[in-house]
Amino acid sequence: MKRRILTYMQQIDELLQAPPDDTDWTKAIENHLTQIRFFQHERLIHLIVTVLFALMTTSVVIGLVSSSNIWLAILLIPLLILLFPYINHYYLLENGVQKMYAQYDRMLEYQNDKKWNRYFAVPPKES
Repeated sequence: MKRRILTYMQQIDELLQAPPDDTDWTKAIENHLTQIRFFQHERLIHLIVTVLFALMTTSVVIGLVSSSNIWLAILLIPLLILLFPYINHYYLLENGVQKMYAQYDRMLEYQNDKKWNRYFAVPPKES
């Protein structure tokens, strides 16, 4: 998944840096929104998994402190080993989707050939 999101964002960055004259922005935007939905779904799943691992790890730490059970210490090791990659992957997904939102705004600028407000993604008022 990491390679997929990084490759896709790079492709869109390249498109936005030097867009061909015959670019169909409507189809490009539609495809981009589909990809955003895929990555948002992946982000939600990984958020749930990461939170569950964090809760399990916290529970094991509390149990270890209160009972000093050696089995809880053994269980804590794989939980910590898994928790850090989950956090790292979720971080990539979160920042990737945020960047994709900015790419979407730039695509709208190209489609409409107007300067859009990057903060609110609304067209400027025409006088």
